[in-house]
Amino acid sequence: MVHLKTGALALTAVLLATTAVSAQQRELKYYGDFDPIPLAAMEALIADFEAANPDIDVVFQNFDHEGYKTAIRNFLTADSPDLANWYAGNRMAPFVAAGQFQDVSDVWEANGLSDSLGSAKASMTIDGKQWGVPYTYYQWGIYFNKDAYAAAGVEVPTDWAGFVANCEKFSEVEIDCLTTGTKALWPGAGIFDYINMRTNGYEFHMDLTAGKVEWTDPRVKATFAEWAKIAPFITSNHAAIDWQDAAALLIQGKAANYVMGNFAVGVFKEGGMTNDNLGFMVFPEITPGIPRAEEAPTDTIHIPAGAKNVEDAKTFLAFVASADAQTKLNGAIGQLPTNKNATVDTSDPFLSAGFETLSTAYALAQFFDRDAPAEMAKVGMEGFQEFMVKPDRIDAILERLEKARQRIYN
Repeated sequence: MVHLKTGALALTAVLLATTAVSAQQRELKYYGDFDPIPLAAMEALIADFEAANPDIDVVFQNFDHEGYKTAIRNFLTADSPDLANWYAGNRMAPFVAAGQFQDVSDVWEANGLSDSLGSAKASMTIDGKQWGVPYTYYQWGIYFNKDAYAAAGVEVPTDWAGFVANCEKFSEVEIDCLTTGTKALWPGAGIFDYINMRTNGYEFHMDLTAGKVEWTDPRVKATFAEWAKIAPFITSNHAAIDWQDAAALLIQGKAANYVMGNFAVGVFKEGGMTNDNLGFMVFPEITPGIPRAEEAPTDTIHIPAGAKNVEDAKTFLAFVASADAQTKLNGAIGQLPTNKNATVDTSDPFLSAGFETLSTAYALAQFFDRDAPAEMAKVGMEGFQEFMVKPDRIDAILERLEKARQRIYN
């Protein structure tokens, strides 16, 4: 009887102690949309954060991607979490304009992020302030078949003129200079983004996708004039094939170059390519002297305006921005850390090349269908597809895009 009573008292003491510890913990609500592998990586990061901050309990809720697009618009105006996943650039602009994301410039200032996250700063900045923290991205660029280059007897180009000149050589040996598959439209947008940024610069590109520039502007026409130089050398049936079909052409040596994101490397290698015959190059310079911007879709974390635990949310942002956290997270998901002081798997030449490319970039674009509103993105990408098939229709295409701009952005 005495022993039972003592045991009960001991159990009560443990429960009280546990309750006391729980009461001391502050709750931090975090909403996100992760696939299984990135979800496991983020859960591990959260566990590391909680271990370093035992007084903070991160309560994480995961959504599927499509559901999240609707959910975020609801919870930002109703029961807001303290942290929310989203995207950089023009994709975050509507939430900033509506006052639904908080200014976190102080987090950037206190942690030296303008230096360590320097290449991503422009895409996180609106009105001179930073509105979130980027934690992962991946590079786009030109993947090429080294055997195709050897067959045509050409070298990897150092500028656009060299790339265009190579196209003639590839054509002579019946190899497509550039392949793509635009049945799903989006791959063609990668080509447009790069030619426009290399012709007119990052700021112009951002203004165009934000609806501030007319599609009939002479500078836009200059972009398409550069594109027209290689249009005859692009895989002719690209509008009827998917991106994986175009990847097969590169693998087989029937195409020499492919403007694509790093996620395609797995497909190239599954098809039999190796580091010996698969190469990567930064998209070449077109207009001399324009600062080099890159295509790098970037995932971000923000503090909603309705957050209840702002201070701990800022502590979390600083943790996620750190080199160590980003090294571990991105190593697990096979993407690139946005912190230039992080490290990547040096045995993977494409991750290494991408890390160097993005860490030293002037600025980062998010991809046309992220930077432009959904309706404009669709109309624009349809225009890009049509242009590659019928370059002579350029005036009609740009007039159609301009009419869409006037309707969509007003």
